[in-house]
Amino acid sequence: MLKGIDPILSPDLLHTLRSMGHGHEIAIVDANYPCDDDARIIRLDGVLGTRILEAVLSVMPLESRDSQAACRMIVDGNPETELPIFGEFVDIVTKHAGRPLPLAPITPAEFKLRARCGFAIVLSGDGRLYGNILLKKGVVAPAD
Repeated sequence: MLKGIDPILSPDLLHTLRSMGHGHEIAIVDANYPCDDDARIIRLDGVLGTRILEAVLSVMPLESRDSQAACRMIVDGNPETELPIFGEFVDIVTKHAGRPLPLAPITPAEFKLRARCGFAIVLSGDGRLYGNILLKKGVVAPAD
């Protein structure tokens, strides 16, 4: 047991987050996401994607100089379409970033390519469609 560490952060996920470097990307995806052939999959069956996002961002800083530090899929070809889960993602990202940070809409093809080429994919048990978010790791500033 560890103090102060969210219990959703399994040993595999903690190892992955600690191993990531500045600029690496990690995807948190819904239960319908096709990732059978991807090498770095961490399964958190039964856990909502929003709960995983909250846990991940409790220890991982987001890139502060990139407008695509947090991305979501475009729904049905329309970047303006907002699903309820996107609002939940924005609230969590904004809380941990300490500033308003919108989710950059990217095509499903681009999301899948970046997730596949990223550091890892965390497969949630979330059944909500388009419950996918891509995060770019930032840096922890030195203490003054």
